[in-house]
Amino acid sequence: MKTNFIYPLLIVIASSSYGILSTIVKVAMQHGFTTAEAVSSQYIIGFILIAVIFIVTQRQLPKPSKNGLFILIWSGIFTGTTGIVYGESLKYLPASLAVVMLFQFTWIGLLIDCALRRRWPSRAEVISLIILFAGTILAAGVLNVDLSGIPVQGWLFGFAAAVTFACFIQFNSRPVEGVTTTSRVLIVSFVALIIISIFLSPEIIWNGQLFMQGLWKFGLALGLFGIILPIYLFSIAIPKIGGALASILSAIELPVAVTVSVIVLHEPLTGLQIIGILFVLIGMMLPTIVAHHRQKNTLPSMNGQ
Repeated sequence: MKTNFIYPLLIVIASSSYGILSTIVKVAMQHGFTTAEAVSSQYIIGFILIAVIFIVTQRQLPKPSKNGLFILIWSGIFTGTTGIVYGESLKYLPASLAVVMLFQFTWIGLLIDCALRRRWPSRAEVISLIILFAGTILAAGVLNVDLSGIPVQGWLFGFAAAVTFACFIQFNSRPVEGVTTTSRVLIVSFVALIIISIFLSPEIIWNGQLFMQGLWKFGLALGLFGIILPIYLFSIAIPKIGGALASILSAIELPVAVTVSVIVLHEPLTGLQIIGILFVLIGMMLPTIVAHHRQKNTLPSMNGQ
């Protein structure tokens, strides 16, 4: 029974690492770097880290099937695209509203999973999403944000980030035979690096910013918490629990992001935000608790037979 909580816990840890990224990017901006430069350093250093791990631990190159390679490539594309469109949304939206738009991936991911599996959402999933949505609004402090005058591009980029992240979770829920976890992360991060290099700031490699001006320090933290740790853990856990539950559990990113910003950046924290964080925690735990309770009740009847 212990394994029932191991894989959801891995999703929580992976999503929590994503919640640290926004604060790291803000600190990098305080040191004179742009968002594009910080995000680019994340994917460059992240790929270097996983390449070193691969060289040290692996003996041969991966040989995925055509279908497996298709899954890995699209996982990488959606990983890189999420970083790009979310960064673009921050140009038009307040940070709190951008987070709320990104967190629409919870219900988008559930709908995609239900469509692919040809099923209806369970009662626990629907209730969980309602609680998560309410908690997200409160925790992000959107009630204090003036929504007038926000350009349509902000809404579109924010929603696009939610869609691409939901798709990333769905592709990571597919197992790929003949490919180790390290090889999978290597391929996904390489494809993501290509996408990022096309649209953001690859010039940081040769203009001296990455290694000569200290950007690598932020890239190291971003690469570790934004590439290595989450993709590793997602690759292990999502195929075990499915994309729907993974989308719900990933909501832990919001309370972590708020908490870290308060601790590191000394941003204000209101009572409504604390209530919202509690709502998010309840909403993300609900499906796991219900599933565990049902499985616990069915085991005696199965044993009795």
